Amino acid sequence: MEVKTRSTDAFGTPLEAVGSRKRRALAAAAAEYRALAEWRGPIRFAVVAVTVSPDGGLVAELIDDAF
Repeated sequence: MEVKTRSTDAFGTPLEAVGSRKRRALAAAAAEYRALAEWRGPIRFAVVAVTVSPDGGLVAELIDDAF
């Protein structure tokens, strides 16, 4: 799972921050874990995009099976 937080969209949304480079890094970490733990089951990736509103509130969006 990857969690990204943004207070503004000036540099993109939290979801946009999980680009191809980050996806490759997460996939490589999962492959390493799979090998070390001898895990043979499925591996799924989720992203939680958190946006901080001007009043300090949080809006969270879960993207299950993100890639």
